[in-house]
This record gives sequence, C-alpha cells and structure tokens, in this order.
Amino acid sequence: MSHVARLVAEMRARGTTSLEIKSGYGLSVHDEARSLAVAGNFTEDTTFLGAHVVPSDTTPEDYVELVTGAMLAAAAPYARWIDVFCEDGAFDVDRARAIPAAGTDNGLRGRLHANQLTYGGGVKLAAELGLVAVDHCTYLADDDVSALADSGTIATLLPGVEFSTRHPYPDARKLIDAGVQVAIASDCNPGSCFTSSMALCIALAVREMRMSPAEALHAATAMGAKALDRDDVGVIAVGKRADLVLLDAPSYLHLAYRPGVPLVAGVWQGGRPVTTMA
Repeated sequence: MSHVARLVAEMRARGTTSLEIKSGYGLSVHDEARSLAVAGNFTEDTTFLGAHVVPSDTTPEDYVELVTGAMLAAAAPYARWIDVFCEDGAFDVDRARAIPAAGTDNGLRGRLHANQLTYGGGVKLAAELGLVAVDHCTYLADDDVSALADSGTIATLLPGVEFSTRHPYPDARKLIDAGVQVAIASDCNPGSCFTSSMALCIALAVREMRMSPAEALHAATAMGAKALDRDDVGVIAVGKRADLVLLDAPSYLHLAYRPGVPLVAGVWQGGRPVTTMA
C-alpha cells in the first residue's frame, strides 16, 4: 500500500486529483482481488484488468474461464470497471468480447485496451459494445475512426506510452476532425510508461499528436472525467467538486510551452488544499 500511496501523492502534487487504478499484474484470484482492495483506498474508479495477458502456465481458453468465473467473483466487490487487453499476443476479439459481458452480469462497466501495438479489431469491438471509452488507439484505420465517431466511444490516448515505447503517436488531429471524443491520460505503469506527469502528456499531445493547447487541456480534464463517466469533476462549475490547480505561469499555454518545468503552485481537492509547492 505504501507504494500506491507514494505514487498517488506524487500525482496529486502535480495536479492530478482524480485517477483510475487498474489491476492486472497479479493474474491470480488472490492477487487481483487484493490489488483492487488496496486501490479502493485511493480512488472509487478501480478497474479489474485480470485479462491483461495470458499467464504462461495456462491456455487462453482456460484463463478466460478463470477471469470470467472465480477471479471476477473475487474482484467484483472491489471494482467499478472491467477491462481487457484486446491485442495480438493477449486476447483476440472473440475472447475479449466475453470479458465485459461477464463484467456486466456482475455489476461492472466495460472498458477496453485496444490497437496499442497493431491494427486489430479491438477499437471496433469497443464501439460495437457501446463502451464509454477505449484506451490507446495507437494504430487506427479509417473504419476504426468512423466507428468511434458513430458510437460516441471516447478514445483515451496515452502519449506517455508512445514516448516510452517509441511506437507512433496516435493521430489526435484526425480523430478530433472526424468528430471523435478524445481524452488524454498518463497510463502510469511499471511496464510501458512510468510517468505520472499529466503536464508531460499535454505537452506531448500538442507537440506530437497535433492537438492545440486548449484541446489537450480539455482532453486531460473534462474528457478524462467523461471517460470515467464522472460528472462531478473535470470542469470548474457550480455544483462540481472544487478540484483546482494553480499554475505559477501567466497562462495554461505554458503546460505545453515549458515542458518539464514544475509549474504547479497549489492543488485543492474538494476545496481543501492538497499541497503548495514553491
């Protein structure tokens, strides 16, 4: 728990007041449930990602049965969402389809990791199922973009991953121009992207994904909240939770203009000060 607490404190000090925490690194009934129980101490947006990869000591068919059976039963009391990595080397479309369906039967809402490493059917599956959001969306064909635009499924882009893995950056400009709703997240994880800096992600979105600074900020705040189906955070408005970030800068433009510079001067969560940084 101390490791999670340290990372969450690091995020809050840099202005992130709402976050989703996924499981997916235990891949056993005990470890997945335990991971989510710990995560629930820090956020209400906990996601069961038992379907992250197939362990080497089992078959895909047997593991899907475990994920949708005993593992889901143990994890569901601690989770709000269920996720699956629909990708070559992980779960194909047919196996991935079963994961959110089982989650729905257990009161969880579905999400997808898709099209991170290759072109594939995951993004279209997310659109077909009417999921709130699909993560990564790195490799998209024209029909993937159309499916996202038609369905309203949010494309949650993760520029820190491409920075770390040297894969191509998603074409956010093409998505936005096609009418796709776009969010940005950090995807802080020990495998492919170990940054918690949303300011870095905003700068990368502007520099590498052809978003305007205003579009990138909107994607990181209002759209990030919408991707989690949250209507209490993400914007400054009457009736919303008073989550605020004060920048030591003349404009939000400096988030993209001065990458790597510590600009956060203060953070409030629910109207209470979280930190003040000199």
